[in-house]
Amino acid sequence: MRLDPFALPVKFSAADERADGGLRLIELHQQRVIVRRAVRGMPMAVNLPVRAFLGVALHVRPPRGQEAGAVSVMLEHRDPGLSLPLYAATDGVDIVAEWHSWAQVLGVPLLVVDPDGALREAFPQLGALRVASPVSRRRRRGAIRRRRPSILMRRKAGRRGGMPVHRGEREIIARN
Repeated sequence: MRLDPFALPVKFSAADERADGGLRLIELHQQRVIVRRAVRGMPMAVNLPVRAFLGVALHVRPPRGQEAGAVSVMLEHRDPGLSLPLYAATDGVDIVAEWHSWAQVLGVPLLVVDPDGALREAFPQLGALRVASPVSRRRRRGAIRRRRPSILMRRKAGRRGGMPVHRGEREIIARN
């Protein structure tokens, strides 16, 4: 299963154990998600903003016995019944690219599922800002760069004593 993150809005169906017929219909827009399903004959539609979701999670399922392993990208919600599958494959060739593109398009954080099932952020963040160690600054990009001309940084110090003075010499000047 592969949905294109750059072709939103997208309509697709996904498995749902509690829904009639075992399916739910999903409309995924850049700003909202609509989940339609019927439970015991009662049709319902849940309209959620994308910011209500925790983020885009990377799931890795190891192989068990004869069953092959799988990787998937899910749009995770606090309620597991509202989590949505976005990408699933048996090999992880393009999984990181899909994971990053879905998070970028929807504007939600990247999540990783730990072996115990807990969700955590893949990279440390402070709100929407990714936190990292500070980078050393270049000298030319300082705060006082605009106050001083850059030629002063390239200029060498002058000689001591000023210009030489020649006394008692005949001056040659071209005159008519």
